[in-house]
Amino acid sequence: MDGKKRFNVKQGLKVNIVLKEDQRSGKLTQGIVKDILTNSPTHPHGIKVRLQDGQVGRVQEIL
Repeated sequence: MDGKKRFNVKQGLKVNIVLKEDQRSGKLTQGIVKDILTNSPTHPHGIKVRLQDGQVGRVQEIL
């Protein structure tokens, strides 16, 4: 599923995100969505979320 569209991203989903400091390398971090931080319906770099462990990044993949 596409992490660039807000309606695909839901609380409790398992996702791969890219953290701000990992944007150059593209390293992905896996976690469970706690909060959705992007208000717009789409975003070209992925919807910004907060994971249950507190990390914030943009959704690259929905698992």
